[in-house]
Order: sequence, then structure tokens, then C-alpha cells
Amino acid sequence: MKRSGILNRHLAGALAELGHGDELLVCDAGMPIPAGPRVVDLAFTAGIPTFAEVLDGLLAELVVEGATAAEEVRTAAPATAGLLAERLPRLAYVSHEELKARTARARLVVRTGEATPYANVSLRCGVFF
Repeated sequence: MKRSGILNRHLAGALAELGHGDELLVCDAGMPIPAGPRVVDLAFTAGIPTFAEVLDGLLAELVVEGATAAEEVRTAAPATAGLLAERLPRLAYVSHEELKARTARARLVVRTGEATPYANVSLRCGVFF
């Protein structure tokens, strides 16, 4: 058994399969997820695990070369917007509808227990060299 890092075997395996340019969506419990992408559902109960906890765990494991969030987060969920801006300084914004459309193209969706609207972000994988 691993001593640290991501212990969820489904998530650890899915992350290991990601390559340069692949996208993954980290989303709240309410984000509609279309058929297609691999889904690792971490939601245990409302609010557990939080979006911030999952995002921090993923950022510790991944090289991220780009990130995109819904522009609505800035007005509808300013605390989440601040969290995203702090952790992802080159964050791009698209409409929430466009972010939902990108979900279908994602290679992986990681669902959190978050119940805050617009607590969603698309991460584009980079390389470590």
C-alpha cells in the first residue's frame, strides 16, 4: 500500500494513464457528466471531499500546463474564484455552457462532494521535462 499521495486506486491509475495535452475535469457534485469520459467519483457525502482538497491533491501529482473555469465563477462563487486564481495563476475562462461541452472531450472527470455552484475546473496535462 502507498504511504502517501493519492491512495484511491481508481484515481491513481487514471492519472497514470494521462498524457501530454489530455484534459481532466475536477467538478462539484452537481456538474452534469455526459457518457464518454472515464469518471472517478470521490463524493462521499455533501461537501466531502471538498473541491479544494481534491484540487490540491491533483496539483501535487500532475504537471498542469493550462486550466479553464467558467467565467460565472467570478460573480456566483467568489471564494471558489479566489481559490482557483491562487492555485492556477494563468487560469482561462469560458462560459459555463462551454465548460460543460468540454466535459465530453475530457479524458477523465473527477467528481468531488462539493456543493458550491461553479466549483469546476478543466486541467490540461503538461510534461515534467
